[in-house]
Amino acid sequence: MGPVRTCVGCRTRDSRTALLRVVSINSTLVIDERAVMPGRGAWVHETSECVEAAIRRRAFVRALRVSAPLDTQTIEKRLNGYGNKVNGSK
Repeated sequence: MGPVRTCVGCRTRDSRTALLRVVSINSTLVIDERAVMPGRGAWVHETSECVEAAIRRRAFVRALRVSAPLDTQTIEKRLNGYGNKVNGSK
């Protein structure tokens, strides 16, 4: 099955390939496409329900161990379709 991670939004366990890794850089949530960026990462399903639940519950702040509020615009734009590549892939 491969590596398993827990979604910070819905708290269910899933394979690493089914989840999206995000990291905090200068209090901004940044999507880590290849899952290789340094530092702590949080894993979340790429659905609006899971992301909204994680934001509402402050799960990103806890998982990434940051004290300041996080700017979540990049991940919200991605869910709305603005951050996708030209060919529509992830």
